Amino acid sequence: MLIRFLLPLLIFLGASSLWASEPASAPAQSTVSQSIQVKEEHIPKPLTVLLRDFFKTTGIYAILNPSPEALNGQGEKMSAFAQSWGRIIMFIVVFILFYLAIVKKFEPLLLLPIGFGGLLANIPVVNMTAPDGFLGIIYNMGIGNEFFPLIIFMGVGAMTDFGPLLSNPKTALLGGAAQFGIFGSLVGAAALSQYTGLVDFTMRQCASISIIGGADGPTSIFIASALSPELLGAIAVAAYSYMALVPVIQPPIMRALTTEEERRIVMPQLRRVNRREKLIFPLLIVVLSAMLLPESTPLIGAFAFGNFAKESGVVDRLSHEMQNSLINIVTIFLGLGVGSKLQADKFLVLDTMGILVIGLLAFAVGTAAGVLLAKLMNRFSKEPINPLIGAAGVSAVPMAARVASKVGAEARPGNILLMHAMGPNVAGVIGSAVAAGVLLSIFN
Repeated sequence: MLIRFLLPLLIFLGASSLWASEPASAPAQSTVSQSIQVKEEHIPKPLTVLLRDFFKTTGIYAILNPSPEALNGQGEKMSAFAQSWGRIIMFIVVFILFYLAIVKKFEPLLLLPIGFGGLLANIPVVNMTAPDGFLGIIYNMGIGNEFFPLIIFMGVGAMTDFGPLLSNPKTALLGGAAQFGIFGSLVGAAALSQYTGLVDFTMRQCASISIIGGADGPTSIFIASALSPELLGAIAVAAYSYMALVPVIQPPIMRALTTEEERRIVMPQLRRVNRREKLIFPLLIVVLSAMLLPESTPLIGAFAFGNFAKESGVVDRLSHEMQNSLINIVTIFLGLGVGSKLQADKFLVLDTMGILVIGLLAFAVGTAAGVLLAKLMNRFSKEPINPLIGAAGVSAVPMAARVASKVGAEARPGNILLMHAMGPNVAGVIGSAVAAGVLLSIFN
């Protein structure tokens, strides 16, 4: 009986002692390991070491000590030059853009965000152009998929008046003549690549570069995104720079190709265009582009929709937003996204210099072609045509038309050519979109 009583009691006491001993040993081991970790985490460092470690995280250290393993936003290795002196040169370039935008007021709505995007793109350590970076997200959100240029075209269409073009339809020929610079620059880029050996442009890249000749920023971005995104930064900066420099580049060409007497020509007042004509015209150009050149339909369709909404007179709220809030917001994102392509390793190459030179020559050729055709038309037209309005055939709306009017007013004070110049200016926008469609249909 005693054994029956003591045996369960001994088993119970033994189990209790084992249960009580296990938690006592575990906290002891845990406490020891934590104390070791605490000691390892709180090793004191001298102030000089802390300052040295901090300096290694700065942009100054990254510029002075380029890493052979550094990558750009596209995951490609960057040269030591691009990480050091290249960044410094790009900082100078973007400050020149700031100067043109703020001091000279040349296209500030575009050059300022483009310049700031270029500034952020060249900041070392934090790779903001990576796909998950600030600028990379903006680029993929609306430039890589060609969305932002279409929204810009929609807003431009809502601000455009086709009245001067419809009132004097033959001025559309001047808009077409000015696009000669686009196809001339295509041939020039191909010849420069083939015969000089200085650059090595493919035909797709030549097609993207050629649009600069029309001084049409959104179209340049649209076609560059589709055909040669690696050249987007240089192409966009060249296109918008020449748009901004219209008051500087065009007047000398206009004066050189015209006489004082021709610049003094007064054109008759335009007829009044009725509302029905303005409603039919945007629908007509969409149908024609869809039937003859579908590749141009995205640009022309967005442009025509904005204009149709404005001329309908029944959606003033929508038209107002297209002309103001929508286009302003997209312009901010477009500028920053384009600026993200102004990285030193992509921009500071010989190809960029070739693009800038070709673009300048193409823009000059387009201006000259418009002026010369206007001179020819003036000889055979019953009504006088001031050759200056031919220079407005480039797509820089409404800057080119204002410049033509200003040069005309200098020759004959009080001679207002603005509305006459708006006809070829608007035709130039359509012409550049058509030219882009032709190039896309051939090379895409």
